[in-house]
Amino acid sequence: MKKGNLRLNIIFAIHTVGVLAVAFSYLPRWFILPLAGIALLFCLFTSLENATLFFIRSIPFFVALPLTTNFDSLSFGRVLAVVIFLRWLLQGQSELIWQKIKNFFVFKQRPIYLTTLVLLGIAILSILVAPSTSLAIKRVIYLFNLSLIGVVVRDLAIQNAEFTKRVVKNIVIPAILVALLGLWQLTSTYLMDIYQFVDIWGNGVERNLFGNAWADIALKANTWFAYFGEQLSLRMFSIFPDSHSFPMFLIFALPAVLALALYKVIQKESLRKESLREMFKTRGRLLVVAIPLLFLDIILTGTRGMWAAGIGSIVTIMVWLYIFRKQGVDQHKKSVFKYISSYLAVFFLLFFVAYPIFASPQFLVSKLDGGLLGQRIHSIINLGETSNSRRLEIWRDSIKSIAKHPLLGVGISNFPVIVGEDLAKVKAGSSAHNLYLHIAAEMGVPALLLALYWFWLLLKSCYQRFRGESDPLLLVYFGASLIFIVWNLFYLLTDVAIFDERTFLLFAVSSGLILCRPTASKG
Repeated sequence: MKKGNLRLNIIFAIHTVGVLAVAFSYLPRWFILPLAGIALLFCLFTSLENATLFFIRSIPFFVALPLTTNFDSLSFGRVLAVVIFLRWLLQGQSELIWQKIKNFFVFKQRPIYLTTLVLLGIAILSILVAPSTSLAIKRVIYLFNLSLIGVVVRDLAIQNAEFTKRVVKNIVIPAILVALLGLWQLTSTYLMDIYQFVDIWGNGVERNLFGNAWADIALKANTWFAYFGEQLSLRMFSIFPDSHSFPMFLIFALPAVLALALYKVIQKESLRKESLREMFKTRGRLLVVAIPLLFLDIILTGTRGMWAAGIGSIVTIMVWLYIFRKQGVDQHKKSVFKYISSYLAVFFLLFFVAYPIFASPQFLVSKLDGGLLGQRIHSIINLGETSNSRRLEIWRDSIKSIAKHPLLGVGISNFPVIVGEDLAKVKAGSSAHNLYLHIAAEMGVPALLLALYWFWLLLKSCYQRFRGESDPLLLVYFGASLIFIVWNLFYLLTDVAIFDERTFLLFAVSSGLILCRPTASKG
């Protein structure tokens, strides 16, 4: 193992163990500050690549810095993103810095940049019409701040093709760790009553990780449980703020997990021109067991929109296969894509495993009805169900607001005014429960059209990367991304959880990889 990688592993281990010790109250919360100091020094003095990889590994473990009693919610991840971006920007001579800025504005070859900058411009303009300019300014800064890491990842991947593979491998580490923590959280529901659980995970873990303001909101919102009368089941959230951002993070991480678990199958020379049947006969790596682990955690979040989006992914696969046939994609790549797609069957089969878990007596209370999972699945299409009817009402209000304010909306981060809520509710997640309506309602119809165009450019680039890729690991990664990015885009028809810091950061990293070098179509 290279010395740089050894240091990376040691610092990451210290940081992660320290954060978890603070989260579970084995160490005082102020201990976060020296942990952050160690990580910051490492990222300042190690190579830029290793600093970026440390950042990627640590995404779920970025905690709020307890700076003062009244200011304890600034995420260390936001600070580190700025530090790494400045290191990237300032490395080399001043001419190189100017060249980077100049390259950024070469729109003809980079429509994604133009689209991003125009979206940013509209977001800034929407501040002018926002009832709360402070909330709007904070949101623009927040999204700009989180996007910086994607710029760095993209540039480093262009400079060094091997870095792309290192990023893919490093995404797997936090994904498996938070999935295992999710199972530990599930286990804890059989060891304590509901009050002990809320005290440990709400007053303890959430408060220590995200600060007092978020913990108070989370405890009041109480979205961590699925209720059916007096019966309730855990909606797994691991060490995430809620059970919506957690499954989105796992979905964005699944292409990397699949790539690392399955690339050996694709790598075998004997299969390069062989049939799909031969791929199924070839054993993958032991890491393949992580795939059902992540799928099961996604199901156990109880997030119905995510389940429904999984069904939408079947349609996505058929559409991509149709495109492959029309575009003349070679048979080997089509077989690889079908092989990757077959793992979606595992997701649906795991509902049979999830059924007895939902029906089991959690929080030391017996359940009278074992059909809780079935009831929750049925509630997806029950428009009279409380959350569904409220969502439809919010959608109607959003559409009315878009009709009244089509150009700039009501101002970014000012959605609560649309539904007659206090603007303070924005911190509690007041939203349109639909990303696309949310964008149009807050920033206007032009912003929505640009956002849709941005997503289309991302998928187009992913398709080009898949079609032009020859490396087995990256071939699986880009092929899986064609499925799982769309899965999350479907899910965002019912939520805006992509704005959670951890989810957005992984999305930015994934986008940086996909957009780093669109290849010419071939094969």
